[in-house]
Amino acid sequence: MEREGKERLGVLGGMGPLASAQFMVRLTLLTPAERDQDHIPTVLWSDPRVPDRTKGRLEGAADPLPWLLAGIEGLRQAGCAAIAIPCNTAHGWYEPMQAAAGMPVLHIVDAAAADLRRIGIASGQIGVMGTAATLAMRLYQDRFARQGWECLVPDEAQMRALVSPAIAAVKANRVAEAYAPLAEVVASLAARGAQAVVLGCTEIPLGIQAGPQETLPVPVVDTIDALARASIGWWKG
Repeated sequence: MEREGKERLGVLGGMGPLASAQFMVRLTLLTPAERDQDHIPTVLWSDPRVPDRTKGRLEGAADPLPWLLAGIEGLRQAGCAAIAIPCNTAHGWYEPMQAAAGMPVLHIVDAAAADLRRIGIASGQIGVMGTAATLAMRLYQDRFARQGWECLVPDEAQMRALVSPAIAAVKANRVAEAYAPLAEVVASLAARGAQAVVLGCTEIPLGIQAGPQETLPVPVVDTIDALARASIGWWKG
């Protein structure tokens, strides 16, 4: 049963802006609805000024946490009752964000796990692509290991030459450039034994969708869609 009253879903976005805009599109399209009033009341906080999460974690650059907490407070004041964050790397600060929120913060890695089970993959080897910081923080590796999956990740050379430049291209609105390098990494992970590949940076699905996704050798889990499904599940109660 849908939640009643003035509850809203908060979306802590802007990391990057295109990914959070795509999240709003997918949240709308995946929601079973016949009319406007069937959709989820949502407040999008899209602040692209949040310092770079990868540089903050790996290079000692500006700390994004104060900006993340400011966004959470803004969503709290807007009357939100749960928060979705369509940025994987931001989940490296999940615990202090959850502690400050006073409401559920839906975890994107758990949403991806639910999507893997939805497509029938409950254990085994899974490829994970993401930012260098997401992989270095082991956001997927550790959380997935507790649920029965072993993660295969790109090697350093692939991250440097293929994944990181593709993510940067999407952030620079050069989305079409991202498909070929990302597809190459998906194929490499599949060749190593991955049954599916989790697109663990919300820019990566946008790059993959810019090309012939049906030619990829294994299924991919779009973490934008996974988080949207988790948000709909929260709303349905």
